[in-house]
Amino acid sequence: MNTFIISLMVIFGIIGLYAILRNLDIIKIILIYWKDLIFRK
Repeated sequence: MNTFIISLMVIFGIIGLYAILRNLDIIKIILIYWKDLIFRK
C-alpha cells in the first residue's frame, strides 16, 4: 500500500515537472510582453 502511494507521487511529480518545462516558453513570452508594456510608457 505504501509503495503504491510513493509510486503514484513519483509519477505525478514527473508529469508536473514535464508540464512546467513545456510551459516555460509560454511563461517567457508573457514576461517579455509585460516588460515591453511597462518600459514603453
